[in-house]
Amino acid sequence: MRRVRYESVGGPLFVEEAPVPEPGPGELLVRCAAVGVTLPMVRKVTEAAEPVPLGGEIAGEVVAAGEGVTRFRAGDRVTGLCFGHGYAEFALLHEAMTTPIPDEADAVTAVALVRSGLVALGALEAARLAPGESVLVTAAASGVGHLALQLARARGAGRVLGAVSGPAEAQVPAGRTKADLVRSLGADDCVRYGDSWGEPVDCVLDAVGGDLLTPALAALAPHGRLVAYSSGGGTIRAYDLLVGGKSVIGFQMALIARGRPDLYEQWRQELWRLFAEGAVKPVVHREFALEDAAAAHEVITSRANLGKVLLCP
Repeated sequence: MRRVRYESVGGPLFVEEAPVPEPGPGELLVRCAAVGVTLPMVRKVTEAAEPVPLGGEIAGEVVAAGEGVTRFRAGDRVTGLCFGHGYAEFALLHEAMTTPIPDEADAVTAVALVRSGLVALGALEAARLAPGESVLVTAAASGVGHLALQLARARGAGRVLGAVSGPAEAQVPAGRTKADLVRSLGADDCVRYGDSWGEPVDCVLDAVGGDLLTPALAALAPHGRLVAYSSGGGTIRAYDLLVGGKSVIGFQMALIARGRPDLYEQWRQELWRLFAEGAVKPVVHREFALEDAAAAHEVITSRANLGKVLLCP
């Protein structure tokens, strides 16, 4: 089979021939139809201490099941999070991290919706967004951000704002602007980092971190909540929390998936329900071949994507 790998930190991505993996106990072997490209994985290529397998969200058809698997069998269409080599024609999924794809969706939709949607939904849960409250989403044109905008609206937010990098009206390779996308998904307005974000909001969902944490906190109204779910780090002064009685909440999807499988399943069902009702529509920026994985990473690095970036083996 073909798979994408790299040999040194920050080194070039290349396609190699590798044996098809064998599913171990509790594992599924999946023929990959779509693979999600995420900012955390792109960062690992340049920041991890040593090369790591290129994993992440995958979707496709079960080819074989390992010992002890009870929920799936060959021929089932599934999606899930791969912790090994996922940029490949075949990949392994742990049964606990795998969910079925309903008949009305394809593999591309599943990858664009499920993992990113679960993160967005979980961030909204962490923010304790109440009906009528206002919310601002950073990285609003990203794979997670564009779903968070729609989910906030579906959950009754009174005002929804999207914040994006670079000029909101600047053209990106997809032929639309970030502002076009953000507003088309139900946001009341789209602002850019570094500009005024207007009236304070009740909640900020931040996927960027770093230097953006300070303006994100400043955008909150008194008693507002900032949910940080970025791998970008950053620091906040305690005094800035005290002044307005504000809160910062950390959110990590992996903790929910491993520690609260019941909640993980509840959110998954809510996502598919909202998709079936037309309240949430995942947007795909582009589908890349495995040989073009480096170009897919560059789209993420340059913040040029509108929606989800995919590899389609």
